[in-house]
Parts: sequence; C-alpha cells; structure tokens
Amino acid sequence: MNKTIPALAVGLLTVLTSEPNVHANGHISFVPSAEAAMSSKLGDLTPFRTIVVDVSALLDKGDLAKAKTRIKDLETQWDEAEAALKPRAAADWHTVDKAIDRALEALRTSTPDATKCKQSVAELLSIMDSVGKS
Repeated sequence: MNKTIPALAVGLLTVLTSEPNVHANGHISFVPSAEAAMSSKLGDLTPFRTIVVDVSALLDKGDLAKAKTRIKDLETQWDEAEAALKPRAAADWHTVDKAIDRALEALRTSTPDATKCKQSVAELLSIMDSVGKS
C-alpha cells in the first residue's frame, strides 16, 4: 500500500502533464509536454514563435515601429540559438532563417509597407509551424 500511492501519484502526474499521442494501431500513449515540444527536428520553437505572434499583433494594430523593435528580439534570440539549432536540422534552420530575413527586410525598409510586413510575418509563422511539425 505504501508504494502504491506514490506510484499512482506519479502516474497521474505524468498523464496530467502530457500530450496524447495516437498511434496507427489506435492506442493512445501520453508524451510528456517537454518531450512533445522537442519533437521537431529543430527542437522547441515556441519562444521564437511567441515573438512572431507579438510582431503580427503589433502589425495588426498598425504599430510598425514597435513591430520593428520586437522583431529585433527574434533576430537576436535566433542568432544566439543558431549553434544549438542548426546542427539538428540544417535545412530546416535555413528555411526558417531565410523567412526571418524576409520579415526583417520588410520591417526595416525606409518606408515599410504594412501589407508586405504582414505578409512576410504570416509566411514566417506558417514556415515555423510547418518546420515545428517535422
């Protein structure tokens, strides 16, 4: 009995902090959330994606200046993470990096076009999501 309660507690905690993973045979297993986040080749892109979502929200508000400032955070963090991310999946890293460059370029022109900025940021978000599922 003394060993059953801690084992039950650990099992319950594992299920509550996990994400379901349905297998081809119909069985469901649970993958710890941290492991699920690391399932893409590049690893967890959530911190980078969060910045892109912030930039997108600023663009939707028409605040190009703040969007330009916020995307600098993405550039800095992406560059700092390059040594850890790029060796995992160089092709995916380059795909995301090029999309980041296009978004930076759109926001940094002398007279940014809001439509082009929104388009490049939406494309970046889409690419991050597709790479994150690989």
